[in-house]
Amino acid sequence: MLFVVDASWSMAVAERMSATKGAILSLLTDAYQRRDRVGLIVFQKDRANLILPPTNSVQLAQRALVDIPVGGKTPLSAGLFLAHDVVVREKRLHPDVMPLLIFLTDGAGNVAMGEASPQKEAHDLADQIAEDEIRCVVINMEHAAFDQGLANSLAEHLKSPCYTLSQLRAQNLYEAVRTEMAKAQ
Repeated sequence: MLFVVDASWSMAVAERMSATKGAILSLLTDAYQRRDRVGLIVFQKDRANLILPPTNSVQLAQRALVDIPVGGKTPLSAGLFLAHDVVVREKRLHPDVMPLLIFLTDGAGNVAMGEASPQKEAHDLADQIAEDEIRCVVINMEHAAFDQGLANSLAEHLKSPCYTLSQLRAQNLYEAVRTEMAKAQ
């Protein structure tokens, strides 16, 4: 399970990050009990960072979550690129792994890695992830009043479900991801 978290200004509302962190902690505890490995990628400003390489240590994950930096632009394609890279590497090291990427974002990328527009580049990378049959879930963290459908569009390119949460509570997010995990078993 690899969480890919948008920590840009568009996500900087305290309630959203609180819901995100709470959900991740709930899922981490559950993953630990099932002996799953969990990782964390954060993207913001002009890059994506692997904050926590896949591990089954809840303590390491909790420490990584405490200091998630927030602010700046949204390099969505950098997050997608790094997530794909981490999953490919994990599958090479552990051929029996069944990866699940969990994107927590509003889908509004505004920084590209190359010459294409940020959204086109992100959609092309999402298409590659889908082509490689990597299971994903998109959690639309945009407030319903401002939703432009960008997270939904990302989910379509990933060929994954997109959950839109009207109330961003950690338990709602936790239940949505648990439902997706159960479908794979």
